Amino acid sequence: MSGWIDRRRSAVLLHITSLPGPFHKGVLGAEAKTFIDDLASAGFTVWQFLPLGPTHGHGSPYESLSSFAGNPELLDLRDCVAQGWLDAGVWGEDCSAEQHKVLRSNAAQRFWHDVEGKPALKKEVERFQTKQAYWLHDYALFAALKAALVDHAWWQWSEGLRDRDAEALDQARLEHADLIRQVIFEQFLFDQQWHAVKAYAESKGVQMFGDLPIYVAHDSSDVWAGREYFTVNAKGLCQDVAGVPPDYFSETGQRWGNPLYQWEKMQADGFSWWVRRVARQLEMMHMLRIDHFRALEAFWAIPGESEDGIIGEWRPAPGEAMLQTLQDELGELPLIAEDLGIITDAVTKLREDFHLPGMKILQFAFDGNADNPYLPDSFGRDAVVYTGTHDNDTTMGWFACSDEHVRNNVLRELDATADDMPWALIESALASAAELAVIPMQDLLALGTEAKFNTPGTLENNWSWRLSSLPDQDAECWLRAAKLNKQTQRV
Repeated sequence: MSGWIDRRRSAVLLHITSLPGPFHKGVLGAEAKTFIDDLASAGFTVWQFLPLGPTHGHGSPYESLSSFAGNPELLDLRDCVAQGWLDAGVWGEDCSAEQHKVLRSNAAQRFWHDVEGKPALKKEVERFQTKQAYWLHDYALFAALKAALVDHAWWQWSEGLRDRDAEALDQARLEHADLIRQVIFEQFLFDQQWHAVKAYAESKGVQMFGDLPIYVAHDSSDVWAGREYFTVNAKGLCQDVAGVPPDYFSETGQRWGNPLYQWEKMQADGFSWWVRRVARQLEMMHMLRIDHFRALEAFWAIPGESEDGIIGEWRPAPGEAMLQTLQDELGELPLIAEDLGIITDAVTKLREDFHLPGMKILQFAFDGNADNPYLPDSFGRDAVVYTGTHDNDTTMGWFACSDEHVRNNVLRELDATADDMPWALIESALASAAELAVIPMQDLLALGTEAKFNTPGTLENNWSWRLSSLPDQDAECWLRAAKLNKQTQRV
């Protein structure tokens, strides 16, 4: 196992948006700190969540407007009241997404007025802008233009803005100065609130475990400001897009629609974009999962005009050179490889060469095949084991909907009865050899399919599940988890 996971640990998977609270989504405030208290009380020392970037309207954290920015919807506006940037009582019991957006704008105006009269705050803001200048100003202009142009994609903008003509950009900066300043305020405040939560976690012995999508969204500041690194044409449209070929999950494969990387140009540039991207994430996280790791060895390239993943070709990626550059620039890489699906020996070798643990999902283990690599006894320490992920049904939902032979295999392998679920699977994960075991919060609460977070390949009813309140520290789920963490030597 990589040395950066220093001992047996356990984690809870809960995205920030799923925290309870007075806003339309969970935020970086008191509820996050209470959750950290709960984790620590139960012997968990890692909190895993999904990507934190600003999302498109569908809400998927894997399609972000920026690989570097934070989602302003996660801002705790109570902090703005405490700072005097908002009046108390300006929202009711439930602050909607639209109201949150308006209040952020109002807070930004007072914030910038405050900056001029408070030298210490002004210096702090200037320091933040200087440190994050390599992405912040492009993103602020991009986000301002998205707001001003009714959310049109950047390749639908006027030619001058689309192609980043210097004169057109200068004019846009003048016209949308207030929007740009709002975005900078939001990112400054996100940085402040995030690091406050992270510092609190560290004080409780809890590490933050983030997630890095392998690709970026086509409609993102990353592609708009760095077109030379992506497979887009002169009009900004994708020549090739990402996805996967047909497999046992889909007869037509999957067309994700993200532009691919121009790997030759990235390598010629010393992978500088990747170094900046990973460094930014590691400023915020203690460990990081790389989604769809196999694309660092070879990736499925689909023609931009194709509607599915049937037509395409495998192309090699310089993953070894890129990971070596990251290691040389950033030191030991606290990375976990999402290596699910059909994985080749070359992908496994790449992961092992850099001592990156892979993922094992227990819900995949019980098809009756004695050689199933997800069976609890089939993997060693260099793995991160999950009962299920954000893309799976909850354990209770999965067990209820599984074929009878799968349910029978589960109960036989775990020496359990149906009444023991989901805790039999949770105990199996915690008792496994894997150095890190991750349990979704929905499983700790024994919730069914109604609490499923995402159904891959669909756009409706995803990313919205939320806790109505956090269970008290003496709730059964925390007490039971504390006992198991101790028994399995994860405390």
